[in-house]
Amino acid sequence: MQKSAGLAVAAVAVGTVAWSGDPLALPLAFAFPALWALAPSRLTAGIVSAGYFLAASRGLPQGVVNFYGSGFGAGIGLWFAAAFAFVFVHASLWTSRPGWRRAGRYGLAAVLMSVPPLGIVGWAHPITGAGILFPGWGWWGLAAGAIGLLAMTTRVWPIASLVLGGAVAWSAVTWTAPILPQGWIGVDTKFGGERGGNAGFFQHRETNSVVKAAAAEGYEVVVLPEGAAGIWTPTVEHLWASELAGLEIIVNAGAIIVDEQGYDNVMIELGSEGGSILYRERMPVPVSMWQPWLALTGDVGGARAHFFANPIVELAGRRVAPLICYEQLLIWPVLQSALHSPNTIVATGNGWWTEGTSIVAIQKAAVVAWGSLFGLPLVLSFNT
Repeated sequence: MQKSAGLAVAAVAVGTVAWSGDPLALPLAFAFPALWALAPSRLTAGIVSAGYFLAASRGLPQGVVNFYGSGFGAGIGLWFAAAFAFVFVHASLWTSRPGWRRAGRYGLAAVLMSVPPLGIVGWAHPITGAGILFPGWGWWGLAAGAIGLLAMTTRVWPIASLVLGGAVAWSAVTWTAPILPQGWIGVDTKFGGERGGNAGFFQHRETNSVVKAAAAEGYEVVVLPEGAAGIWTPTVEHLWASELAGLEIIVNAGAIIVDEQGYDNVMIELGSEGGSILYRERMPVPVSMWQPWLALTGDVGGARAHFFANPIVELAGRRVAPLICYEQLLIWPVLQSALHSPNTIVATGNGWWTEGTSIVAIQKAAVVAWGSLFGLPLVLSFNT
């Protein structure tokens, strides 16, 4: 009983610190597999998994309250619902038999939480820390990280801990964050928001002013946050084209495309000639945006998920891996994009509803780690 309690407390500590929003803290998540493997029973393995996941996603209840304006009970309910898949998978695959059989089961759990359908809620995946441990190693770094995670579930976990600890120490001294591509800038905004709210005229004018200021400073590409251009219509396109007339600049702005069935959360490429859809989000936020159950009842609405579509887009001569908001917390979108040899990552978000939480900081830390792993320049743009 005492051992189980200690493992649970340690799991909460690991989840809290690793997912604090500091990229250099992410490798601590590599301790989770060892805690899972040391569990004396399946029940304890489930409790350890719950402690880790709930601690890592601790900002969700407050975020739900901010977004829906609801009571804290709804936030707690969604928080526990989000944890269910992670806990179920890790508890089900736990085994008391040590050795590589246990490692193989953990590996299966890690894969299941990386890809749909379970990967849709695959937050706080320990492999994210590979980018801090092995910066610039690319797929070899991912493989080294995976081997490290598996080793942490075996009897050699103390040795694995020392090796990984050495990598952490080296990273703390030598690691540097990904840089911006030359001539590019990501703009952060503070427009706030509300459920169902979209960009109004004054927001467009203010954002246009920001873009013009960037052009005056010599930037060639400006990245604006998710939703910066609101609902994309011919009128909005005309407004932006007229404001950008005469400017040698390209704008990547978030918007939504609405039709009679629902909407797509997109990135739009804007210039003096107008705009075109650059990217359709592969995985919108479940519940608040993506609502697949509506189709079962014959209703319409909600954001569409384009799970494996458009992993790479071309922008200003660069092959871009696009990640909108929620996608930054998952595994398959960034790895799918990495398979197509991008030379830049563009990550945008609209986090007005995350006030009082570390959600945006965690998103940024995760995408910084991926940029570091693959040695890619990174452009971040968030509305908060």
